Amino acid sequence: MGSLQWPAMVVTVAASWLVASQSSGRRTTGFWLFLVSNALWVAWGLHTQATALVLLQFCLAALNIRGAWKNDRNGKGGGGGTDKGDDDAAARGRTS
Repeated sequence: MGSLQWPAMVVTVAASWLVASQSSGRRTTGFWLFLVSNALWVAWGLHTQATALVLLQFCLAALNIRGAWKNDRNGKGGGGGTDKGDDDAAARGRTS
């Protein structure tokens, strides 16, 4: 169980890389990888009795889910589609 920290770290870094992509599909994959990394960190944190780490992972997962929900609600991505909302805002001279 102690070896979970390395896969958790690799998954977290990969998720960070993907959510910074301009591709909606890659960002969606990054979101799901972040949730996997949260689960891995929780498992490791429970094993090592790192209560603060476990709580942090639940908070980060909640923030990721909230962000994805708000992003989808505003029509700016998710699900592998195009980022029409971002294009429309740019055409009107506004940024998100």
